[in-house]
Amino acid sequence: MKSKVKQLIEKEIEAIKNIPIDGVIEKAVDILYENIHQKQGKLVISGMGKAGQIGMNIATTLSSTGTPAVFIHPSEAQHGDLGLVQKNDVLLLISNSGKTREVLEFDLLVKQLHTNIPVLALTGNNQSPLKELANVCLYTGNPKEICPLGLTPTTSTTVMTIVGDVLVVSMMEKINFTKQDYAKRHHSGYLGQKAKSNE
Repeated sequence: MKSKVKQLIEKEIEAIKNIPIDGVIEKAVDILYENIHQKQGKLVISGMGKAGQIGMNIATTLSSTGTPAVFIHPSEAQHGDLGLVQKNDVLLLISNSGKTREVLEFDLLVKQLHTNIPVLALTGNNQSPLKELANVCLYTGNPKEICPLGLTPTTSTTVMTIVGDVLVVSMMEKINFTKQDYAKRHHSGYLGQKAKSNE
């Protein structure tokens, strides 16, 4: 059993190591910096299922580190939540297949409100409809799932999380986000106390 667990972990590690490092993240950071930190917009993230849960994590982590971001469920967007999107915002649309109907429809609906809104795609398919509509495509490398059926989002969500973390840290560095800035946004709990300490 231990050897099997080790093998699964090694496959996840290998998938992380194979995430393309192609300079695209820098382009995404530039778009976010211009629209959010210079034009006072925000990042609007959307995705279905497990990809959506990754999107929620990215949104909350960015917000707590100085880059305002929100998550909108693509189905709820069609029932009024679309009104949250403003002209200087940026979209981050997440779909491993790059073909998720609700995510593609989300882009279409947003473009009816704000024609020129920039779109970042986070996907495992760089030949997909989602990639084609994006200004910048953050490609995960499309690793095989460690699920024995090859279906359950496992490795794909791991690499999405890593790309999200890289985006967060890159934005923190871009805006020179400090420990004091963090403390202002994270008042309570262990992290809040740690941010306020002189350690």
